[in-house]
Amino acid sequence: MTTDETAPAPRGKVTITEIARRAGVSVPTVSRVVNGRSDVAPETRARVEDLLRLHGYRKRPAPSAPARATLLDLVFNDLDSPWAVEIIRGVEEAAHAAGAGTVVSAIHGRSGDAREWLRNLRARASDGVILVTSALEPTLHEQLRILGVPLVVVDPTGSPAFDTPTIGAANWSGGLAATEHLLSLGHRRIGLIAGPPRLLCSRARFDGYRAALEAAGLGVDESLVVTGDFRPESGCTGCTALLDLPEPPTALFAASDQMALGAIEALRRRGLRVPEDMSVVGFDDLPEVRWSAPPLTTVRQPLADMGTLAVRTVLRLARGEQPDSPRVELGTELVVRSSTAPPTTAQ
Repeated sequence: MTTDETAPAPRGKVTITEIARRAGVSVPTVSRVVNGRSDVAPETRARVEDLLRLHGYRKRPAPSAPARATLLDLVFNDLDSPWAVEIIRGVEEAAHAAGAGTVVSAIHGRSGDAREWLRNLRARASDGVILVTSALEPTLHEQLRILGVPLVVVDPTGSPAFDTPTIGAANWSGGLAATEHLLSLGHRRIGLIAGPPRLLCSRARFDGYRAALEAAGLGVDESLVVTGDFRPESGCTGCTALLDLPEPPTALFAASDQMALGAIEALRRRGLRVPEDMSVVGFDDLPEVRWSAPPLTTVRQPLADMGTLAVRTVLRLARGEQPDSPRVELGTELVVRSSTAPPTTAQ
């Protein structure tokens, strides 16, 4: 008796989609084998070729059609942030080096936009998808599984599907390092402008902040914690709320550079100086903060490197290979500039 995987289909009737299903690989991987491409793992190639021979698959002749270049989809919720630009830079550089093209899309957290993107994805037969901080991950993951398109998630919002590779940064240790730096300068009332609590990275940075305070024998003063959305406006609003406290903090950790810049603007409007009146630390190390006034002390997360690794990982999946590790966290690093100093005697 033959199994479903080995039972040959009628000659000339089998499709690439059926071969992909039986081989347990994506449709683009089978297409690469059929077209004689070299970017397929040897074991995967052998398995696919055995099935092609077994089922008598014949490639449709297309003598004048050039070979299709590898195409990757890079998907964000929004593109209105320098943070996104840094990830795009890393993706573009790695894709170009691999001879792949990139399509960049934003779905704005709306299911309608996601459905339209999926329709476009089917039409252009993308070889892989890199999904960045999207709340629609479960829905998209299931649709991509059905389509047989490899998926990698960058900076996941929560715990992704077990079989989906993820690439992020060491957010907990970054939050710890930022807070420890302020403690080492002598600050004890340290405010936090946290990111959206639904995001895994926000919760990890808050936990790092908490761990540093507790290690110093200080508990978290909830009155010193406000929530923002990573944008400058929320940093300005959050810092203003902290300044209105009867006893404002002497230092501030903002969970993104853009919120830190918004906080500095709030201090400027009150006639206060950084770091003389309040020290400020950000998170990201975006190019612009090196030229802010003053240059911002921040936690560097390797955004471009995250994009580069995402491309390499999704291309490995497209070749039928498995990544070395399904969960990768790249290291963060404290970068000390001019926005932090010991508290003054008056403080």
